[in-house]
Amino acid sequence: MSLPSGDRGRYQEVFLAFLLLGLTSFGGPVAHLGYFRHEFVTRRQWLGERDYGDLVALCQFLPGPASSQVGFALGMLRAGPGGAALAWLAFTLPSALLLVAFALGASLFEGPVVEGLVRGLKVAAVAIVAQAVWGMAKGLCPDRRRAGIALAAVFIVVLVGGPLGQVVAILTGVLAGLALCRANGDAAQPATLSLPVSHRAGGVALLAFLSLLAGLPLLALATASPTLDLLDAFYRAGALVFGGGHVVLPLLEAEVVQSGWVSSDVFLAGYGAAQAVPGPLFTFAAYLGSVLGIGPSGLTGAAMALVAIFMPGLLLLVAVLPFWNSVRHWAAAQSVMRGANAAVVGILGVALYDPVWTGAILGPETFALAVAGFLLLVRWQTPAWAVVGLLAVSGILLAS
Repeated sequence: MSLPSGDRGRYQEVFLAFLLLGLTSFGGPVAHLGYFRHEFVTRRQWLGERDYGDLVALCQFLPGPASSQVGFALGMLRAGPGGAALAWLAFTLPSALLLVAFALGASLFEGPVVEGLVRGLKVAAVAIVAQAVWGMAKGLCPDRRRAGIALAAVFIVVLVGGPLGQVVAILTGVLAGLALCRANGDAAQPATLSLPVSHRAGGVALLAFLSLLAGLPLLALATASPTLDLLDAFYRAGALVFGGGHVVLPLLEAEVVQSGWVSSDVFLAGYGAAQAVPGPLFTFAAYLGSVLGIGPSGLTGAAMALVAIFMPGLLLLVAVLPFWNSVRHWAAAQSVMRGANAAVVGILGVALYDPVWTGAILGPETFALAVAGFLLLVRWQTPAWAVVGLLAVSGILLAS
């Protein structure tokens, strides 16, 4: 059965937009959120600043890859379930294919030209994230109270550290928002976003999440199937990680290195390659799936590991989306989201420094390029793709 032309057009729009981001979004999950904001809030205007901030805060609460969850929800918002699947596929596939190619021996990450290209793209991520922090701070921290919450989040993340620091910062923002950010009677209500997920579908997704989390290890134990062992290991890693892609690495190391499925050298080589490709760091699972010493390997193992590690986070997101529009209209929930959004700004501010800034700004040359990229974005309203291309070429010239 053919799709209506309007649906085909939206599917194509979503796929191409996220494919471009999947090819150019260097810098990790924080940078991805900056790219998403520029593309879908500022340029395409699929949703407003406040709605985007609410969505980011929601995905920060859930386990799994926050930037991929935000992208999945944006695809859902634009083109329904098919759009959500296409958004995930287009954003994920480029880095997954590059890592599988690396695992199969392709020399894609060698030489000064490629090193300069990666350096320039990392500098572009600094400019993109700085623009996102600047814009979100103006929109989500417009008064002293919320600016104070953002500042408190900065100190909490720095002092506590790691994903725990991010969770504590958001919870602190929630409590502070509830106490300090009550809305006035004439405060504007948030828009109702069109997220076509029924309560029944949300319940099915939650049941599937719990059933797989509990059932896969039991099935693997009962059948001694290497394939089920693979699915269980990667699904469990994706279900239990908070705080983004880097946090999943120790979980994966425990599953695949300590079990003897891959050597430590092979694991670290793949991790290094994962730092050099665009897109979500969770695609490291595709590399591991292709080189595992158990079950299917190659492209089949890569596909199974990739789907297994992303599935729990996406199932949880689908489970909560049906209730999100209703809950976020409650007065108490709006106060909570104001505080949580302000805390997210503080978290993004810390991440702008480490790892985005520290990983890209290596001297006065890269600092000057980052400032130039930021000014091009903020003052001259240059498209993000043009800034990324310009800084990528500049990185190659620096390396030469």
